[in-house]
Amino acid sequence: MAGAAPIAIIGAGSWGTALALQFARNGRSVRLWGRDATQVQSMHRDRVNQRYLPGAPFPDSLHVEARVADAVKGAQDILIAVPSHAFREIMLRLKPLLDSSTRIAWATKGFELRSGKLPHQVATEVLGGRHAMAVLSGPTFAKEVGAGLPTALTIAANDDEFARDLAETLSSENFRAYTSGDMVGVEVGGAVKNVLAIGAGLADGLGFGANTRIAMISRGLAEMTRLGLALGANKETFSGLAGMGDLVLTCTDSLSRNRRMGLALASGKTIAEAQEEIQQVVEGVLAAEAVHEVAQQLNVEMPICEEIYRILYQSVPPHEAVRNLMTRALGAEQVQHKGA
Repeated sequence: MAGAAPIAIIGAGSWGTALALQFARNGRSVRLWGRDATQVQSMHRDRVNQRYLPGAPFPDSLHVEARVADAVKGAQDILIAVPSHAFREIMLRLKPLLDSSTRIAWATKGFELRSGKLPHQVATEVLGGRHAMAVLSGPTFAKEVGAGLPTALTIAANDDEFARDLAETLSSENFRAYTSGDMVGVEVGGAVKNVLAIGAGLADGLGFGANTRIAMISRGLAEMTRLGLALGANKETFSGLAGMGDLVLTCTDSLSRNRRMGLALASGKTIAEAQEEIQQVVEGVLAAEAVHEVAQQLNVEMPICEEIYRILYQSVPPHEAVRNLMTRALGAEQVQHKGA
């Protein structure tokens, strides 16, 4: 692996840093770039990301770059790890720096709010169809990857060789990457699970109990699957790591920023107060609005996500939202979207 071309990681938050560490521990040369110049300087000096992953020192093969152009120069592969609202901006910034052989991957989760597009659609719109592309997703907490704890995720790509190469360079004794061709399903799972995790945190924070939590997870999975099928995903994807796996993890463990947002809202904090307390981007807040819009456009029934949207954006009290869900018309348990 030492002779492989460098990989550039664009985004030095917790997940971008964790992925950079995983590649570098496996011997690949990594160039890590972050937007915050002060943080970049600190990482270069201390050889650790003190803000997001303290206690996870950088291997010698991990290099911190202050300029995007320096990070991507000569890199065969680029992996983007930025929030969904910054994804298009980064793609536009990278576009003049790429050649046709550059392969692009991302760990970004969520629909673009303005357009309702998934990340692979944004990437194709900005860059055209000439690049191999891949998305990484699954039940992963950056802190645990940084600590070297056993982890598995899914890599979905439009190019089988790219998916295999990424899987091989990421995988180790404590890290396993599976490949898939279903980019739509993997991206839908990564977007919707963040919304549902806010709901799970709200329900737990309000003391609704384990029955409510598991009902939200199982019926939330049905909603995720309905939306994915309407967008052309494979149903099997949602029973795997990027669907059910990521959903269960994010809804049940308080390392999840989205679950913590729900817990904070249940305690009476505002979204702004909760965001300040968490100190990282909570993707599920914007995702709730984007999922609402996409579901409306496609006529997909997503009652749990809809009530979470109403709590966040229409000031509906959580107890009223739960009552709305429990008093809906009875019907058969199913995952098909309306009209299917």
